[in-house]
Amino acid sequence: MTIQAQPPYLRTLYIGAFIVLLSLGVRATFGLFMQPMGLEHGWGRDVFSLAFAIQNLVWGVGAIFMGMLADRWGAGRTIALGAALYALGMIGVRLSSDEMSLYLTAGLLVGLGQAGTTFPVILPVVARAVPPAYRSTAMGIASAGGSLGQFAIVPTGQLLISTMDWTGALWVLSMFVAAGLPLAVFLKGRPDSPAGTHSLGSAIRQALAHRSFHFLFWSYAVCGFHTAFITLHLPAYLADGGLTAANGAMAIALIGLFNVAGCIYAGKLGGRYSKKTLLAAVYFLRAFGIIFLLAVPLTPLVAYVFAAWMGLFWLGTVPLTQGLIGQIYGLRYAATLSGIAFLGHQVGSFIGVWMGGYVYQATGGYTMVWWTGIVLAVVAAVLCLPIKEQTLAAPAAA
Repeated sequence: MTIQAQPPYLRTLYIGAFIVLLSLGVRATFGLFMQPMGLEHGWGRDVFSLAFAIQNLVWGVGAIFMGMLADRWGAGRTIALGAALYALGMIGVRLSSDEMSLYLTAGLLVGLGQAGTTFPVILPVVARAVPPAYRSTAMGIASAGGSLGQFAIVPTGQLLISTMDWTGALWVLSMFVAAGLPLAVFLKGRPDSPAGTHSLGSAIRQALAHRSFHFLFWSYAVCGFHTAFITLHLPAYLADGGLTAANGAMAIALIGLFNVAGCIYAGKLGGRYSKKTLLAAVYFLRAFGIIFLLAVPLTPLVAYVFAAWMGLFWLGTVPLTQGLIGQIYGLRYAATLSGIAFLGHQVGSFIGVWMGGYVYQATGGYTMVWWTGIVLAVVAAVLCLPIKEQTLAAPAAA
């Protein structure tokens, strides 16, 4: 019996997925720190909401520049830079003593770090390494890394807070994201630039002139609105309803667990069926989950059912959206174009987390934000349907 060697692209896939696991898993713990840090420093939910909103906006803008760095200088260097900034930002959060220092660390530094260690940089590396027949599935698996991190690291973060206080927990989590530094060496390299290839500027102009790119941008914004608001505010919403902090951590973890399957199957189905139709279905089905949460009396079981349902459709948008970008516009400048589209996601994230804190401070509840999320889910589903999935010819070389 002979043992068949694994294809070389699998190492890229597994390491890329693991870096996303660490980056998004640590990010998903931020809602757990809102109450203990708020009590110690006297900060309200609006302070954390603004810090998290800044982080999401910086993440989106930074993703464009990190994508350009990856396309120009290689993914490995970009990921290492992102991991270093992320770790410094987490340490800075631990040392923050006023609101401005929280905005500069949790907002600016962590946002830049996430830009270099998440989907806009990692998924194009995976897409270029994997044969076309397996590309959509591989992007689903890499996206699932973020969900698995949410499932594994959120309960770990809650345990760390319970045993080491929030201060010790932040030191440990900063070491988690710093692990991306040595791993980045395995993802070195940059896209090939054959003679006569079109320029980055012409690729950006082509995408911005194409109506489908704008549909992807704004539907992605709705994804960001949902995921950022729920990640930060769901534990507090459940606590307001009489549930415990452990219930909140478990709900966030269940979203991650169920989205492992959601991402993988979104990638698999995206290789067989229309990606735009699948995207529309994902957004439309999110609305039913939110309606369920609002319509049924809140119990731990209701919270977990909601989390499981939303988890199935949580980050399934990522392999489908980025798969469409590569399919329509090509892979040469996929990191940059993915970063531009991801800015839309982060604009939605900024609005979601800021609106959550503002509405809570103004009304004492989140009902208005939940209903906004329902309406936006339907709007995003409608935006996806006119997308044209045909591959565009490359613009003329400069």
